[in-house]
Parts: sequence; structure tokens; C-alpha cells
Amino acid sequence: MSPVAIRHLDTAAPSFEAEFKRVLHWSAETDAAIEQRVADILADVQQRGDAAVLEYTARFDGVQADSVAALEIGAAELKAALDAISPAQRAALEQAADRVRRYHARQLEACGLSWRYRDDDGTLLGQKVTPLDRVGIYVPGGKAAYPSSVLMNAIPAQVAGVPEIVMVVPTPVRDKGAGPAARGERNPLVLAAACVAGVHRVFTIGGAQAVGALAYGTATVPRVDKITGPGNAYVASAKRRVFGQVGIDMIAGPSEILVLADGTTPADWVAMDLFSQAEHDEMAQSILLCPDAAYIDQVQAAIDRLLPDMPRRDVIRASLEGRGALIRTASMEEACAISNRIAPEHLEVSSRDPHRWEPLLRHAGAIFLGAFTSESLGDYCAGPNHVLPTSGTARFSSPLGVYDFQKRSSLIEVSEAGAQQLGPIAAELAYGEGLQAHARAAEFRLNPSTTKPQP
Repeated sequence: MSPVAIRHLDTAAPSFEAEFKRVLHWSAETDAAIEQRVADILADVQQRGDAAVLEYTARFDGVQADSVAALEIGAAELKAALDAISPAQRAALEQAADRVRRYHARQLEACGLSWRYRDDDGTLLGQKVTPLDRVGIYVPGGKAAYPSSVLMNAIPAQVAGVPEIVMVVPTPVRDKGAGPAARGERNPLVLAAACVAGVHRVFTIGGAQAVGALAYGTATVPRVDKITGPGNAYVASAKRRVFGQVGIDMIAGPSEILVLADGTTPADWVAMDLFSQAEHDEMAQSILLCPDAAYIDQVQAAIDRLLPDMPRRDVIRASLEGRGALIRTASMEEACAISNRIAPEHLEVSSRDPHRWEPLLRHAGAIFLGAFTSESLGDYCAGPNHVLPTSGTARFSSPLGVYDFQKRSSLIEVSEAGAQQLGPIAAELAYGEGLQAHARAAEFRLNPSTTKPQP
């Protein structure tokens, strides 16, 4: 097999900036035909409800059903799936779920609680935190099964206290010649994960029609307050279009990994970490930043040696050659500065002393410290969420968490004494804005001895 033609860049080269921008370039624009098709599907689901969902599920997934209710998986089948998987799979699933749940419980303690205090004049101020009433989680089910996505989306919602979690997952018929009774492939590990994660309702629908059903509600699928979870271009476009009707987590781009290496980690480990994201799809991005030129050559050699044994080697090669890079930096400090410019989804600090460099890193979806912390551990079982901002949005976005399934209401109870202090301030500013009713409403509370509310 020929060597992988991944880019080799050097920050000292005059052409670095131009080449670096080409590496990072990725257009988030959706194909116009996809946008129009999604718009049509959403409008149809909004108008015809269950009938439209059934029609598109039959057309796109090959799943025939007399009603959307027939596409719902009950709690008994979820429990049966959990009981049917191997003991090793069940143990892994439950252990991963426990770690994810414990991590998000810490989030709840840190930022998800209500609070209040009183000023000296008796005015009460605070924040009331309440969970969303109902959320929808989208779990991909076309090319592969993703039980980890079930855990990462459902468990923080459960920890946040969401009373109802509705999951949608496509179950396309693989055999195009299957008869009218075909119901599609229901992955037992995904259903088992739904049972472990406390999902309340599961519908075997997918695509833009599933997003529309969750956003607008149908006779069978309940309308939700927020939709989270990844999907293909149709799902991403649909989520973008229904935002405002419901909340969404984010619009995710291709998966990314950036490795900052000082040359002390075995080159094979770093090469495989680069593979771990490249194998997702051809548009995924894997980048190495390192000040040691000899080590970069070792990683290149490891890539060429390890790739032939990878089942998804063609996808990995296309990703590395199309969007990957091995970049020599002047120092680890410069590598950290470049990392902040990239703001990657996954950032590995593969060095002898990762805590030396961590304070310099400001923008990343998740930071993995030390040679033993492979990104894949975060994907499945470390505890933090694997739904992360991509395409540089880590500059202003955060991982999915408990806070995404809660909302905050301000609490204000102004005492009589407090109204005497705050009224003149509010009135002055209101008159300045030309809003007399605002000002008068505040002034009515000043010296209220003759107009005080009746007890």
C-alpha cells in the first residue's frame, strides 16, 4: 500500500499561513437541493402529521406500518433488549452509563441549582432553575449503531430532571427486496442503552420527518421543547429550520481531533488517535502539532504501517489526505497558540507534563490530558459528554450537558423599602428612553402610604 499523502507543514515556512487556512477550510453550507427537500418534508409533516411521517418512513427507510403507534418501541421490548445482549456488553453499557451519570450529577451540583438572597432592605433576588418538560433525542441509525449517543444525550436530560425523554432512531430495511411487513433493523445495543439511560418513549423514525414530528408534534409523536443529537445533512438542515419552534443543541460539522505532542508518546499511539476521528468519514479532520521534526516522521511511518490493517482504511486515507496535517511548530507554546486558533472538537495534550500546557489552552470542546488519555475513552465511558462543538465553534460553545436541559427564571421580590431605592433609578432611566409608563409605574410605588395594596 502506498504511503499516506498527508500534508506536512512547518510554521517557519513563508507559505504556512496560506496552507494552514486551506487545511482548516470547510464550508457549512448545505446543498440547495437538500435544503429545499427538507423544507418540503417539514411543511408536509406540520400539515399532515402522522400520515406524512408514515409516508416518508416507508419511502426513505423501507419500513411499512399502518400507524406511527406501530413504530413505537415499548418499555418491555427495551428491557428485553437489555436482557438479551451479552453479559460483557451489558456490563460495559451499565458501567459507562454510571460514569456519565456521576459526571453530570456533578454538573448539576455546580451550576444547575436554584439560589436566592435578600438585600439589606429585604428585596429578594435569585434564580429559579427548572428542567424542560419534554425533550427529543435523535440517534443515528443508518450506517451504524450508536448506543453511546443514547447515553450521552439521554442521561444529562435525566439528571437535569426532564420528566419525559422521547427518542427517535431510524431503522432502515437493509434488504431492498423485503416484503411489506419489513420493520427494519432494531439494534439491540441501542435499545438496551435506551433502557439503561431512562428513555421514556422510542419511535423508529428518522430523517427530517422525525425532526419535524418532534418539533411540531403529531397525533402520536408528542411535541418536545428541545431536540438534541447528531444526524446526516438532512437532519442538520431540519434542526436548523425548526430552531425557534423548539430549542436545539448545535449544528455539528465533521468530527475533529487535534493532538499536541512533545515527542514522548509512542508514535503508534498518536497515529491511532488520528485514525480514531479519520475513520468517521472522509470530511473528518485529524491534525498533529509538534516541535520535533523527527517525531513527526515517526508518526508518518506509524500511519503508513498501521493503516493497512484498519477495516475502514479507505475512509481514513481519504480523510487524512484531504483534511489532515502534520505540523511542525517552533515550540509547544506556539502549538498551544495555534490550537486556540483552531478551537478543535477533541484536543489531546500528549506530553510528559500536560498540566504545564493546559493553562495556555482556551478553546476546545474537550481536552484530553496525558499520553494515556485517548479520545476514544471520552467517546464512550470517561464520563464527560461526547456531544461537542465542531468547526471552530468551541470559541463560543460548550459540550452538551445538564444545563442544556434546564432553563432559568429570574426571581425578583422588591420590598417597600427597596422600591424607594430602586424607583428613582428606574424612573430616571425610563424617562431617558422615552418610556413614560415604565417611569410612572416605578414612581407609583414611591411613598405609597395612601395607595398601599390592601392586606
